Amino acid sequence: MIASPGDSSLEEMIADTPRGIFVTRFHYTNPVEPTKAILTGLTRDGTFLIEGGEMRKPVVNLRYTDSMLSALRNISLVGKELECLEEATVPAMKLERLRFTGVTEY
Repeated sequence: MIASPGDSSLEEMIADTPRGIFVTRFHYTNPVEPTKAILTGLTRDGTFLIEGGEMRKPVVNLRYTDSMLSALRNISLVGKELECLEEATVPAMKLERLRFTGVTEY
């Protein structure tokens, strides 16, 4: 998968967020219902609470389960920089919603 870059910096995306979750990386994404593009997985390598346009504190890793069609339909900002991952080259994206369904327990 390759996505085109946008015109926002990561700092602008964070500043534009009154309350949200900053996800550094998604880990082991698996299909739940492929015909509806519903995927599940965990956050990894840094997940933080954003309040008042600033990263406030780290939070535990979260499980997400959601339709990626729905999540990607609601992108409000796209980052300038592309990141090359194993199977994708994509910019940072600010999603208006993603359903988190659980937390990891340590």
